[in-house]
Amino acid sequence: MTVESVRQFFADRAQPVQIIELDVSTATVALAAEAHGVEPGRIAKTLAFRLADGSEVLLVARGDARIDNRKFKDEFGKGKMLPPDEVAHITGHPVGGVCPFGLAHALPVCLDVSLQAFDEVLPAAGSVNSALRISPARMAELTGGRWVDVCQPLQVQTGATQ
Repeated sequence: MTVESVRQFFADRAQPVQIIELDVSTATVALAAEAHGVEPGRIAKTLAFRLADGSEVLLVARGDARIDNRKFKDEFGKGKMLPPDEVAHITGHPVGGVCPFGLAHALPVCLDVSLQAFDEVLPAAGSVNSALRISPARMAELTGGRWVDVCQPLQVQTGATQ
């Protein structure tokens, strides 16, 4: 999988996309924000969870957002983040390069409303040094994603170490 599967995802949908591949790691929100010269919130992080019923779901949220456990449980029930080896297996992308495009296995994609604060975000593109620029609405449309509200409001995070 990786970057080539992301390219194929967009080609299959006749959607032109420029994948940005850098010589430095963008595997964390902080590294990605610095490398792309944007605020951390514009980095669209993709997290993989296993729910109580055994199903998996991808959650895409702004880079500086934190999961609100109560909201998550209200939306999905109990769930836990997947370990890195399982993330790589179900998505086809390494941790740090996970995105909702070009997945190894079909997975439901949910996008947190926190992304809607931006006209354009930068999700990874299948590797630890790649990304692409896309509007949150377009990402939801292309992935068949549904909007959820499972992150803490940003004012709750004020003063927290990111």
